[in-house]
Amino acid sequence: MRAVARGEKPAPPDAAEVSFNSVEALTRLLTPENRILLAAIRDRQPQSIAELGKMTGRAPSNLTRTLDKLEAAGLVRMETIGQRKMPIPTIRKIHVEIDPFSLNDRMETA
Repeated sequence: MRAVARGEKPAPPDAAEVSFNSVEALTRLLTPENRILLAAIRDRQPQSIAELGKMTGRAPSNLTRTLDKLEAAGLVRMETIGQRKMPIPTIRKIHVEIDPFSLNDRMETA
């Protein structure tokens, strides 16, 4: 999973399922920049990584690594259309319940 997060390996076939090891891992992934990126994907529906790059001002190579991480976590899926890949959001919200007295935190998606 770490190699996938670093962009060294493709996401496994079951990557479409939302998968977080911890609330901490989720908060590391959902940086302000990544949340802006996810909002752009949801609201503007780019048809390719290049189009998303133009919308956000980010380099396609940087976006590819970030999208690989988001896909590995199950937050987006990449649909291949011809020669291009189109990011599609897979969830609307994440609900987190934190138990401050143990490590029994819960996360669910909507």
